[in-house]
Amino acid sequence: MKILSNIIEKFSNSELGGVNSHKLYSPPYRSFLSLEKIQALHPKLAAVNILLYPKSHQWYFPLIVRSFSPRDCHSGQISLPGGKYESYDVSFEETAKRETFEELGIDKDSMSIIKALTPIYIPSSNFYVYAYVSWMDKTPIFSIQESEAQELIEIPVNSLFNLPDPPEMKILHSTQGKKVPVIDFKGHIIWGATSMILSEFRDLMKKV
Repeated sequence: MKILSNIIEKFSNSELGGVNSHKLYSPPYRSFLSLEKIQALHPKLAAVNILLYPKSHQWYFPLIVRSFSPRDCHSGQISLPGGKYESYDVSFEETAKRETFEELGIDKDSMSIIKALTPIYIPSSNFYVYAYVSWMDKTPIFSIQESEAQELIEIPVNSLFNLPDPPEMKILHSTQGKKVPVIDFKGHIIWGATSMILSEFRDLMKKV
């Protein structure tokens, strides 16, 4: 397991892959809008968190299977912990940590932000999402909020380096009969914005 101080230092000095990283796992029908065009849509704001933690002598991060909600077009999908920015959040970093606490029961003070990734726009829900990489120094004890998450998935960071290139393509229930690039982790299908964010994270980790 690489020493965290080395990871943090190289993360801080590494350039983000941005749209180029996102495109590898972008659905083929997805359009990439300029920031000006996104702002004209008055998107809702949110933040998500790639939380690194040590387990079994390697680094892991959690994903969640969203609980079903008829009002949420992303319910049942696999996502990073995170959620909507609230007026009482002092920053998007605070949103990412607060939502991780609410969904997974992890103390906010135990999480330290390492780096902000490239924000990503989600057309289906009109959300503009800020993504962060954070870490904690011990294996967390998870307490899942069932109204938000129905399942926890713990992903070893090393598994991202074993993905096929080009990505595996699948037709999913919500992709209208079209194949999209996916990350298949032990039968858990990760796609869309979550896989695009993880693609940039993986590209960043390759530089460490």
